[in-house]
Amino acid sequence: MKRRQLGAQGPQVSAIGLGCMSLAGAFGPTDRATSLACLDAARDAGITFYDTANVYGPHVSEEILGDWLRTRRPDVVIATKAALTRDPEHPVDTSEAHLRAELTGSLRRLGRDRVELFYAHRRDPAMPPEELAGLMGRFIDEGLIGGYGLSEIAPATLRRAHAERPVTAVQNEYSLWTRLPELGPIQACAELGVAFVPFSPLARGALTDSPPDPSRFAEGDFRKPMPRFSADNYPRNLALIDGFRSFAKARGWTTAQAALAWVLDRGDHLIPIPGTRSAAHLAHWATAPEITLSQADRAEIARLLPPGFANGDRYSEAQARTPERYC
Repeated sequence: MKRRQLGAQGPQVSAIGLGCMSLAGAFGPTDRATSLACLDAARDAGITFYDTANVYGPHVSEEILGDWLRTRRPDVVIATKAALTRDPEHPVDTSEAHLRAELTGSLRRLGRDRVELFYAHRRDPAMPPEELAGLMGRFIDEGLIGGYGLSEIAPATLRRAHAERPVTAVQNEYSLWTRLPELGPIQACAELGVAFVPFSPLARGALTDSPPDPSRFAEGDFRKPMPRFSADNYPRNLALIDGFRSFAKARGWTTAQAALAWVLDRGDHLIPIPGTRSAAHLAHWATAPEITLSQADRAEIARLLPPGFANGDRYSEAQARTPERYC
């Protein structure tokens, strides 16, 4: 597995990480044995970067990851997140009392006294970025975290926070069908020496050899309300992705490998975190860092899936409340 730097001052990690939201059943039912087998397969593939959050489950993903860390004792880098609440009037809280309490709970569930990376899951409009950076800096100084990150934020927020205390990573959604980070965040991260961590780089399963069937989504499936998976939009999106799928197959790649190779090709500071709960699915993309795209490959991908090709928004109105908007 190739490696990349997690921010200018951060550790070396595998070029791709594992997003652990699926371990909590966000995209379909799973169980502890299946999740542990997936984590074992990721470790065996050379993946050393694991991303979770307190709200996944809630707590289920961190608990399973904690079980795995205690029983396998792998040498890995852990990132977790906090700030989202269940209060519809105040869905984001980055106050010291809230973040400290949530970080304490996360460390307990993970069986750690420190995590290498701790994100504010969203920006709290009630707290200036400089104040958040100062708080995260105190957590670093206390030895609770190795570095801090920001998620679903604007470039201006990154610059303000970074000027107060250097940011390790920014985690925003980015894939062939979600290109908004090309309008500032990716460039700002490169300029500042901050890692850019794309989540959902496989378009929540759409950029795979066996894309999901929305008619079979369980009631609690996170994708169910997303406009891109609607009865009108999803068939249109699949028809466009079919050409990309054929392109990948002609080169001996899975669709997921090709999609991840494209993300990795966008810059050495990008560390995508595809998610799965299945060891078999992980095998479809774990070797993506071995692919080197040619100029002809890049041109063909741009022709097949140009920026903005996707039909429908990435989030429902309710889901779109907390990501910071900047364009």
